[in-house]
This record gives sequence, structure tokens and C-alpha cells, in this order.
Amino acid sequence: MQALHHLSKRAKQLLWLTALLPTLALSQAWPTKQPIKLVAVFPPGGSVDQVSRIIAPVLSQQLGQSVVVENKGGASGVIGTASVLSAPADGYTFAVVFDTHGVNQSLIPNMPYDSKKDIVPLILVGTSAMVLTSNVGNEYKTFADVVAAAKAKKNVSFGTIGNGSLGHLAMALLGKNANLEFNHIPYKGGGPLMTDAVAGHVPLAMGTVFLSKPHIDNKRIRPLAVTSLKRVPEFPDVPTIAEAGFPGFEAPAWWALLASAKTPPDIVKRMNEELNKVLQNPEVSQRLSAQGIEISGGSVDKAKTFIDKQIDTWAKVVRDNGIKPD
Repeated sequence: MQALHHLSKRAKQLLWLTALLPTLALSQAWPTKQPIKLVAVFPPGGSVDQVSRIIAPVLSQQLGQSVVVENKGGASGVIGTASVLSAPADGYTFAVVFDTHGVNQSLIPNMPYDSKKDIVPLILVGTSAMVLTSNVGNEYKTFADVVAAAKAKKNVSFGTIGNGSLGHLAMALLGKNANLEFNHIPYKGGGPLMTDAVAGHVPLAMGTVFLSKPHIDNKRIRPLAVTSLKRVPEFPDVPTIAEAGFPGFEAPAWWALLASAKTPPDIVKRMNEELNKVLQNPEVSQRLSAQGIEISGGSVDKAKTFIDKQIDTWAKVVRDNGIKPD
């Protein structure tokens, strides 16, 4: 009877190992089977595309495998992210996303995936302040001028890269918390927004440091305040919204790499380790810093905690302000 018990226990162990073998084989063979694809979930030219192309060659060198970038834009990153989740979860297809990933779940109806349950973050690449700017020719010389006009209900208009973008939600959050009235003008991306901001067709613009800095440097627009908790090195004289009378206010732009939650844990762990090495590479860190990105890195858990908090924060803003997608 005891012999049968031991046999049964041994049989169970063998069955368990047999079930595990495909996953072990997959993890051990990775990434020798085929090139790795980074799906940049926005079109070429933007910050997501540039972050992807800064990371790809160094990651390729470390892994000894080709890493290609494929742009798949649309629906604020949902189309590209959904394509990654519909691909085999074998460690060869990953998404590079922007902060809209933290908004989409609460903003877009009939989402094809659950942003918390169906996705595992590989790493938080970094964060950046957004900058509220004014055209140099208009009456807004300081952030205090904007606040005074909004309190006086003077139809203060601001532009962003689109309806439901982080810039839009940041201003909605500020308006709600401080009882200020703002009029949102959505654009179809950063290019059109900056064209009108420089021309003076929109008095205020909310965009990332990456988007705004060239036009600030050319003295075509004026930086009034940043959305990070601390001042940014690029604009040391520009106050944060928090220190300009709204304590605790923070609305960071951010970038991350994601995988399907079905990806083998060994591959997720290895990718996190390799991506941390990439971010520590001096050339990579210099190029990302030049885009106004403060490098984050760290564990999968750190990335998940940050992203889940962003999803929860902006879901409340969307609900409280009745914000709808375009």
C-alpha cells in the first residue's frame, strides 16, 4: 500500500513536470526562434516611436537577436496594444506605450482588453513633465495670469493633442479641484497643436517637454508652468503647478513596455532585466534625457503599481468631468 502511495506521488511529479516542459523549453529557447517586435502604438515621428527606436538596437545587441520596431497607431494606442495581445504570448511581440494607456480603459467604450488583467508591464521607461505654454504675443505672461482669467470666467481656451489626452485630463483635474473654468480645444496630434500655438490661433497649449521645447527654445511660445512635482532641468525658472498654489498637483507623461499577461514569467523576468540594462546604457540614457524624459526603470511590480495608479486616477477625472472620446 505504501509502495503504491509513493508511486502515486512520483507519478504526480512526473505529470507536473511533463505539463511544465513546453513552458520550460520555450523560455530556454528564447529568443533564438525569430526577431523580436516592438510595436510602437503611435505613428512614426512621435515620442513613442523615438523611444522604441532608441531602445531597439541596444536591446538587440544584448540579446543577440534582431529587434524591429513596427508602428501601429490608432485609437490612442488601443489598436497597437490589442495587436500585441492577439499575437502568440511567446516573448516575441511587445508594446511600447504612452500615457494614454492609463486613460483608455475609462474613456473608450468596448475596449478589446482589460488594461490591468490582460497585460503585464515589463518596465516603466520614464516620466516627463508636461508644460503649459502661451503664445508670446498674448496676455498670459505667467501662470498666475491664467488662473486669474479662469477665476474671472474669461473663456480661457487651451489646446491639447486630443480629446481625453493626458493634457486634457490634467487641465480638467485642475479646473475641478480649483473651481476654474477652462475651454478645451482638441487637436489631432502634437504637430497641429504646435502649429496653432506658435501662430497664436490657440492662446494656451498643454504638451510634453519633448513636444514643446523646440518652440520654447525658438522663443515662439512661453512656458508658464509644469505638471511634475518638481521643476524640470530644461526650464529651471518655470514653476510647477503644485508650487504655484495647487499643492500636490501632479500629471506626468510616461512611457512603458508591456507584454501579454500570458507571457511565460521567465521571459518577463529576463526582459525586465535586459531593459534595465538598456536604460543604464550611457548613450540610451543621454538620448532619452535629451527628450525631456526622466528615466525610471526598476521592477515589473514598480511599473504595475505606477500604471495601475494612473488608470485609477484618470478614471475618476473622466467620470467626474463627463469626458467622452472623439
